[in-house]
Amino acid sequence: MTIESEPETSLDRTIDKLPEVPQARQFSGKVRESYSFENGTRAIVVTDRISAFDYVLGTIPLKGHVLNAISQFWFSELQKIGVPSHHLVSPHPNVSINTEVDVLPIEFVVRSYLTGSTVTSSWYAYQNNNRTICGIEMPEGMRKNEKLPAVILTPTTKAGKDGRDENISRYDIISNNIVSRDVYDKAEEYALKMFGHGQKVAAEKGLILVDTKYEMGLTKEGELIVADEVHTPDSSRYWIAETYETRMEEMCEPDSLDKEFVRNMIVDAGYDVNSTENPGKYMSDEIRLAACRKYLQLYEIFLGHPLTYAEPEISIKDAILSAKDQS
Repeated sequence: MTIESEPETSLDRTIDKLPEVPQARQFSGKVRESYSFENGTRAIVVTDRISAFDYVLGTIPLKGHVLNAISQFWFSELQKIGVPSHHLVSPHPNVSINTEVDVLPIEFVVRSYLTGSTVTSSWYAYQNNNRTICGIEMPEGMRKNEKLPAVILTPTTKAGKDGRDENISRYDIISNNIVSRDVYDKAEEYALKMFGHGQKVAAEKGLILVDTKYEMGLTKEGELIVADEVHTPDSSRYWIAETYETRMEEMCEPDSLDKEFVRNMIVDAGYDVNSTENPGKYMSDEIRLAACRKYLQLYEIFLGHPLTYAEPEISIKDAILSAKDQS
């Protein structure tokens, strides 16, 4: 599918509240709307909103469709390596039905390269925090976008819709009882296992999985499972493997297929990452459509075919309410 102008199918910033679902069970995030049901399921709507630097910038056409499909691909991959997830079914291109979990208040960020543009990135820590991130000291003499000597796990807090995430160490998480040691150790095991498999699958498709973040939660039975999304261009960085070495030699940013492209364009347009200003004013239509093309390219790489849009057989509302029939 090619994209030259704004399609009429773009899912806008807001989803109407549903009178069939109690208000206390409807939740709105930066990118997702979710609806919790008494049968222990949760419907998640992946909108076309895009967030960066902890702000919602606007929408990217078809982005929610792409993210939902790529997550489905990776949830299937997790079954192959024995990592449980919350995903049950996806009755609509933008909607997934999932097992309800008590989400941990920590995001598990796994990194393999020294890179990034945000204040929680490894590159920012390297430049501004004495090469230390989450209590981990990185080697001297490294360049931006260079591969780290070993994969590192660097958790962050979850600031919510209107706040900013912050890096936090394993020691602080456990000593402050934010997450118990047993749960943290299991989450760490899952995160590193998923990342290793993700890098292997990405490499087979000509990509480098640079870094990613995972969310996990506990079911009512106390089982730790993966939630939210996995290895999407919103939660992960992907570089084109074929051009990586050449781009490094030329002192250029790697060719990427992820949200970092948007962040870099926003910074190049004049945004200061230390600012509390909403960078949405820098989000031009040119950036939006260029980002859409990258998202569609990544979709085709993982799904094996171009995205062909057709009007869904079920409405978003009916897809959400179908969660009541799941168990």
